[in-house]
Amino acid sequence: MQVLLIDDHALVRKGLEELLESRGMHVVASAGTGQEGIDKAQELNPDIILLDIKMPVMNGLETLEKMREIGINTPVLMLSMSREEEDLARALRGGAQGYLLKDMDPEDLLPALNDAIAGRNVVAKELIGTMTRIIQGKPTVQETPQPATPLSELTPREYEILSHIAEGGSNKVIARQLGISDGTVKLHVKAILRKLGVHSRVEAAVMAVEQGIDKPTD
Repeated sequence: MQVLLIDDHALVRKGLEELLESRGMHVVASAGTGQEGIDKAQELNPDIILLDIKMPVMNGLETLEKMREIGINTPVLMLSMSREEEDLARALRGGAQGYLLKDMDPEDLLPALNDAIAGRNVVAKELIGTMTRIIQGKPTVQETPQPATPLSELTPREYEILSHIAEGGSNKVIARQLGISDGTVKLHVKAILRKLGVHSRVEAAVMAVEQGIDKPTD
């Protein structure tokens, strides 16, 4: 399976490449911008493209639309942190084969890629209800807005890992407890520090305790 990665974060690209290569897939190239991704897609004709949404200059949705406009029909899976209905709807309308979340279980990625190449639509299970509403043309269920906190930007997986950090867990211990690799934990920790605007695990742990983070479940 020939895969093209398009994401503006080098760390994410590196982590994905290592994950995919370890599962027997071949990353033919990776790109840090939408235009670079389009150029590589035309040059290399990969089997499938993993495309981030939140990128500067030309975001992933614009990149997808431009690909389809110029005749690149390679299956595209959007890989994003965004759970916004508007993003999902635009991706599906733009011709994406699927929409996955970056905090998904790494073991679910290979089956998703295989399904997409086989022509099946793939959507993160957390977004199936949203997709159904989009297809049926129903309005989104309105939720009571919650006050923003420094932890609000974290994904469920990042929140879970931060709760273990607050308990003093090392990457190795956290990986064992959650059943994921050390490398995956490391990627999440870097994302947590960036989102919280701190520079160390200790600062992140202090902030977590101050914000009343839930204790990790057994």
